[in-house]
Amino acid sequence: MNKYHIATILTLAAAAASAQVPAPAAQNPSPMQERTRRHERLDQSRIADVGVNLTIDSLLPRPVEVFIPQRALTADSAPLLIHFMGATWLPKRVAAQFPRPVVVAAVYLGAGSAVYARPFADDTLLYGRLLDTIVARVAQVTSAPRITGVYLSGFSAGYGAIREIVRRPHHLPRVDGALLLDGLHAGYVPERTPLADGGSIDTTGLAPFSSFARLAVEGRKRFVVTHSEIFPGTFASTTECTDWLLDALRLGRTAVLEWGPLGMQLLSRTTAGRFELLGFAGNTGPDHIDHLHGLGTFLERLLAP
Repeated sequence: MNKYHIATILTLAAAAASAQVPAPAAQNPSPMQERTRRHERLDQSRIADVGVNLTIDSLLPRPVEVFIPQRALTADSAPLLIHFMGATWLPKRVAAQFPRPVVVAAVYLGAGSAVYARPFADDTLLYGRLLDTIVARVAQVTSAPRITGVYLSGFSAGYGAIREIVRRPHHLPRVDGALLLDGLHAGYVPERTPLADGGSIDTTGLAPFSSFARLAVEGRKRFVVTHSEIFPGTFASTTECTDWLLDALRLGRTAVLEWGPLGMQLLSRTTAGRFELLGFAGNTGPDHIDHLHGLGTFLERLLAP
């Protein structure tokens, strides 16, 4: 066997070896098991308050579930929280045990940000009709509170609805604040090409949030954003997107190490005016769900004076 045959064999062997190595799989989130943090969960059956449940089924692809807890029924006024994504019982449970009166409208339309964005993108007046319908239905309930302040919250893909609402100037007077729970995402350019591979973030969908964040920094709105360390792989992570947001606002992070709600671990904080960004540890599925179950704590920050 001469040197040319050996070179050919080595070349073919290298090609075969490289062909057998699969491309890195996307983490959505990491399948790794993590047992350091407690990952406490709210209990669906433990709703300690009594209230009134209403259903609005004529505006969105799935019903909007409105809950007026007893504390709100006997109050003169209460803020309204419209929450997108996640089990609808959870924001209702949070409202039932919240220390102050708050009315909740819970929206679950399925998985993926597109299912939340599309209704409000296709019908730019939908948010106004939804809000008017909720307020009217609440007013029909005997001794129901007067709605004072409207706040939006979105877990994970629920950010799609909030993005389409706050990007339209005619809606902004009717949005007093917003809460994103580990749900500020964007695509890569080229598609599915992470920053480490030479891609960049498609910031088109982030621009409405930077504009809203500037209003919060100025004290005109309230904006609270939480994120984990999950790296999806095929689209920009909440860490990458919040880094971009802070750069756009010319703000930085303050490194901290504190316990958060339900065993979460806070790693960074940014506060400017009425804008607040909280970065938490974790790259696993339970770390992501922590943000939803921590809604009560984050809602207190959203509704803070």
